[in-house]
Amino acid sequence: MNTRARAADVLRQVVGGGKSLTGVLESTLKQLPSEKDRAFVQTLTYGVLRWYPRLDFILGQLLHKPVKQLDVHLLALIGLFQLGYTRVKPHAAVCETVAAAKSKPWAKALLNAILRNYQRDRSHFDALAERDEPARFAHPAWLIRLIRASWPDDYADILRQNTLPPPLALRVNRLRCDREDYLLQLARAGIPAHASPICDSAIILESAVAVDRLPGFHAAWVSVQDVAAQLAGQLLDIHPGQRVLDACAAPGGKTLHLLEICPRLGELIALDSAPARLEKLNRNLLRAGLSTHVLLADMTMPSSWWDGKPFDRILLDAPCSATGVIRRHPDIKLLRRPEDIMGLCLLQRTMLESAWTLLATGGQLLYATCSVLRSENEEQIASFLEAHADADELPIVEGFGRHVSHGRQILTGQSGMDGFYYARLGKRPA
Repeated sequence: MNTRARAADVLRQVVGGGKSLTGVLESTLKQLPSEKDRAFVQTLTYGVLRWYPRLDFILGQLLHKPVKQLDVHLLALIGLFQLGYTRVKPHAAVCETVAAAKSKPWAKALLNAILRNYQRDRSHFDALAERDEPARFAHPAWLIRLIRASWPDDYADILRQNTLPPPLALRVNRLRCDREDYLLQLARAGIPAHASPICDSAIILESAVAVDRLPGFHAAWVSVQDVAAQLAGQLLDIHPGQRVLDACAAPGGKTLHLLEICPRLGELIALDSAPARLEKLNRNLLRAGLSTHVLLADMTMPSSWWDGKPFDRILLDAPCSATGVIRRHPDIKLLRRPEDIMGLCLLQRTMLESAWTLLATGGQLLYATCSVLRSENEEQIASFLEAHADADELPIVEGFGRHVSHGRQILTGQSGMDGFYYARLGKRPA
């Protein structure tokens, strides 16, 4: 079995088929016999997608004309990634990548020539890439423009952070153990980690490990969740007896966190319109031994599911460009399109309007995205506040991210966190 060929097949389904890397990789890794093979295929696929615009540019410089066969094109990128960004011995990187072309003699000859030419004159081709902005930052030009427009002083660091592997953060289930006890469990297991100073449920590992190595993982002592995402639980300010809506809840990380924080809620409805993602939410609830009202429904059409009883708290983790989590999902750079942003902004506004009708007077709505684009975040909230006389912005006093015109923005990599945005809104009598 050639792991480079497996990696190329995963990339083909993402690049050529528009599928999510997470889903394709999950099914592929189950078929691989060893942990070593699984880790290597994951490294290759994530690495190629993180650096795709740069690798693709370099490949273009190495070719007289484009390679029409996508699988051969992707194998060339896999080879270039190994030579440029891994500790794989150059001889093995070239030979094994060439061998992955199997019964295509012309492809083997072409791949051998491409990779050996890059080896011989790597500094020249890398210098060419540095002079091309999309290649230098490893992002498509349209995305660079959008991020630069939102953060002219910070965009270069955001783009750089997007090419780095993220830290592995855990959320401690306070129903099963406290954070200090779990840190001791990790130390006994030889897994270095430290407590996050930003969120009282969060632990950050010094190096990523397989979840099977984490003490009590399958017993739901901890879950994998970035620190920025964990902030939603403490910002929503929930209390026993309240009726809470977790809109766009799947795959359930924030739902479980709310139940862990306040198990005596009056009712928590976890709503989402994606059946496959709700299945993951239900599996996560089962692993944790928790239950709540899970609802397959469209947030923008409350008349089809709402019983008329207002909610005291609503968490609206709105669909967005996901520009704050590109380092976790590098396929976003290939799958997202410029025209998507306007449609997402319209959907966010529609969801905000729908959620507001469900919120009780005196209630609170927490608006969240994993985006770093101002149009999806503070500008969205500014427009909403202008249109709603019964809406007040509630302060966020926690010291994370940075204060912006409305809410707080975390830029990718700040304090090790993903890019995230939060704004709190309170509803007063009209």
